[in-house]
Amino acid sequence: MPLPDTLTNVIVAGKSGAGKQPRIDVLVEHYGLEQLSTGNMFRSYLAAFDAYGYDGSLEHFWDETKSVFVSDDEIMDALGTKDTNVILGLKAKYFVERGLFVPDSITNQLFKAAFAERDYRGQVLDGYPRTKDQAHFLLQLVEEQDTNIDFILWVTNADETIIERTTRRRICPECGAVYHLDYKPPADGTCPECGADVIQRSDDTEEKIRSRLQEFKSKTLPALHFLQKQGIPIAMVPGHLEEFTEENVRRSVMDALEQIYGP
Repeated sequence: MPLPDTLTNVIVAGKSGAGKQPRIDVLVEHYGLEQLSTGNMFRSYLAAFDAYGYDGSLEHFWDETKSVFVSDDEIMDALGTKDTNVILGLKAKYFVERGLFVPDSITNQLFKAAFAERDYRGQVLDGYPRTKDQAHFLLQLVEEQDTNIDFILWVTNADETIIERTTRRRICPECGAVYHLDYKPPADGTCPECGADVIQRSDDTEEKIRSRLQEFKSKTLPALHFLQKQGIPIAMVPGHLEEFTEENVRRSVMDALEQIYGP
């Protein structure tokens, strides 16, 4: 069976720093998909809440006895808005500002809202699902919405290679463009897209990278294996290439898809 002309939705998975973004770029360009990044999703909802300007305590929105938020109606009444983006931003903010792990139930709510805005189609899911519970939720959601996940593109890479590469990663704080001091160096340390000085992310240190690698093994691997058992095919693509060029990256993705669809 030849490679498809169109795709519905795709998951791109892999350890943090494995080299997912260049492969996502190939899928976006070749198939006209849109990237739905969990990181960008969180930042968007947090920004919506911050822009609303609520400066009161968030403590009374959380029911400590039941470990749940009060009803959305109560939150809306207290904030004086029915903007769901603001409500979702509040829920994310409660955990983020405390340095706590955002529960799957809240991540699922945010993801569903973002996925719905895109009509549940034409997406490259980046950073979701990260746990088995999120994977369960995703399968239920695509069934309810009569859509599907075509396949998982799993970008593989060795831990030590990831550590070496990620510590040399730089991002643009203005437009979010990603660069690398070896493979995609920004000219004169500035982003050619908008001219801002690129920076190193605060979590691109070796200690934090190793923590994320362990989280992938303990949480995301079981989710991927679960999805595979449910019939979603997985194509493996190497994150490390001897010669890192746009054509070689594109070819690596197409070669991986042939694992599923055939040459």
